[in-house]
Amino acid sequence: MGRRSFFFKNYVTHLVLIVCAFAVAGGVFYYQMSDYALSSKQAELRTTVQSLAEQTRLMQGTDSDIIRQIYMLSIGRVAQEDMITVCVTDADGVVQIAADPSGTVVEYTRRYSMPAAAVERVRNTGAYADVGQLGVLGDSSSYTVGTGVLDDSGAITAMVFVNTQDAAAAGVVRHSTQTLVLILMVTLAVALIISFILSQHMTRPLKVIAAAAKSFAAGNFAVRVPEDNHCYEIDELAVSFNNMARDLDQLEELTRGFISNVSHEFKTPMTTIGGFVDGMIDGTIPPDQRDKYLHIIAEETRRLSRMVNRMLDAAKIQSGELILNPAPLDFSEMTTQILLSFEQKIESKQLEVDCDLDDRLMVMGDRDHLYRAVYNLVDNAVKFINAGGLLRLRAQPEGAFCAFSISNTGTGISAEDLPHIFDRFYKADRSRSMDKTGAGLGLYIVKNIINLHGGEISVRSDEGETEFAFTLPLAPTQHSGGKQ
Repeated sequence: MGRRSFFFKNYVTHLVLIVCAFAVAGGVFYYQMSDYALSSKQAELRTTVQSLAEQTRLMQGTDSDIIRQIYMLSIGRVAQEDMITVCVTDADGVVQIAADPSGTVVEYTRRYSMPAAAVERVRNTGAYADVGQLGVLGDSSSYTVGTGVLDDSGAITAMVFVNTQDAAAAGVVRHSTQTLVLILMVTLAVALIISFILSQHMTRPLKVIAAAAKSFAAGNFAVRVPEDNHCYEIDELAVSFNNMARDLDQLEELTRGFISNVSHEFKTPMTTIGGFVDGMIDGTIPPDQRDKYLHIIAEETRRLSRMVNRMLDAAKIQSGELILNPAPLDFSEMTTQILLSFEQKIESKQLEVDCDLDDRLMVMGDRDHLYRAVYNLVDNAVKFINAGGLLRLRAQPEGAFCAFSISNTGTGISAEDLPHIFDRFYKADRSRSMDKTGAGLGLYIVKNIINLHGGEISVRSDEGETEFAFTLPLAPTQHSGGKQ
């Protein structure tokens, strides 16, 4: 079966429910009307049959021909006035006398018997009532009531059955049923129209969201959907959709910036390397200056390598493939080693360094990845610090964790940029003017490395000072208070 729209399925569901409800209501109404008509008619016939049974009992107690003739006339008159058929049988159900709605009374000489089931029920219960054909009483559906005629000892000496084909009662039921069907049909049509309108109203927000999704697929990330649809679930879907749209829009912008930055950053060192190599080949650079330019080429090559490694790390983090090999390591010794590698840059900026690292602070982590994380933080601090500024590093145990912080003076990070500083490809506006070599991956990698180690990282920037702080789990020996 082919796929159907949500509107179609919702409308068909309403249609089925309404039709089923109306069918049940119509069936119950018809049953109640039929039962009421049957009960009313049978109550009327019971009164008649009881009267005839009493007359039959009186007639059986006399041998007078006059009383018998009066009895026959009475049966004929009742049958004619009430438009019924009357049958008087003996105790075995064999018809003795019958009167039809025309008033004609017949004494049967041939053996006509009432249905055995009717006779048996009268014998067992003293009465009979049913709807349907009843032997000689008629050829079509009818109302039938019977009773026994009892003698003084309580034994059945005869039976009286009356039957009528009450067209009026059937007409009332039929007319009432037709009226109900008409009302149900009109109500059904109105309900279906209302259901159609409601289904359209319910599915319209989904169609808007679907259209917005198609716009997204076409590259239009600026489209948004209404969030006030008077339906909690759809409103929640709309909010989630708009949040996704904003994230995709931001990611698209960051990706474009990343591609632009990476293209520029790759192009600059490659152009430098290619230019210097060509200069050496064609003799533009004299032999006595080749060592100088080879050092520049080596530095640019390392720069390219660092950028490639950062992108590979970011890809591994994104795919969950960054694998850690944790082992106890001296965090203070590693941090000191990293700080010494920046000695030349620190001296060139004439920075004041305040370093307070606990002696042999052992943490549990992957040395290569933690080295890269701390290196990135120190590199950023030295890069953005003002000339002659203060660089402060702190590391000490706090419970089961090592608490590390690095702060620097300078222009800081704007409040607008601060919430996004760890986002992938994000570069703060103020940083762009000072950082010409980054692609916005460094702090994203740092945050994920710290998180993968079970730590947390935070940043603050106020009053001309920026501080990054993170925690790392201590090694078991360090946590237990021992020293290696």
